[in-house]
Amino acid sequence: MSKAFTREADADPDDDEEGALPPLPAGSKNYMTPGGFGRLKAELAHLVEKERPEVVGVVSWAAGNGDRSENGDYIYGKKRLREIDRRIRYLVKRLDLAEVVDPQARAKVEGNDQVFFGASVTFAGPDGRERRVAIVGMDEIDAARGYISWVSPMARALLKAREGDLVTLRTPGGMEELEILEVKYIALETG
Repeated sequence: MSKAFTREADADPDDDEEGALPPLPAGSKNYMTPGGFGRLKAELAHLVEKERPEVVGVVSWAAGNGDRSENGDYIYGKKRLREIDRRIRYLVKRLDLAEVVDPQARAKVEGNDQVFFGASVTFAGPDGRERRVAIVGMDEIDAARGYISWVSPMARALLKAREGDLVTLRTPGGMEELEILEVKYIALETG
């Protein structure tokens, strides 16, 4: 049989399931701050209520224009619709697995100088430079703001330590000693 008449896979290579969620440590939950949870919910609402209906309208209009095989609006619209649907599935999964933890609730607890999820930590590195990071959920990472995932190597080195403690961070360049200068539990910026 000629190769020209063999059936190709129906699956679009771009249509791989975004279900390849970043893996959580075994037995743990998808911790998230209230701001991060709200941001994901807002994105989901925008996709479901605004963007998807607009793209469906364009695809319907383009489908009525005749030959779909050479119709750029139709082809692009269908591709964009698959992308939106994939992102919607991803957001629904992440929100279903979410465990919202409010950092400000920890601020009211006695002995809040210990690093837990949601903490904003100021530390000094081996060179003496101070740096501040906030420990957030996996879907809230923002390097520009200093938001690091609670499963990152740096966060794991800082977790459960207290102000004044020295912790060891394993880096590709070797081991680094970090001195924890301050631990705060404050509302984090979102958006």
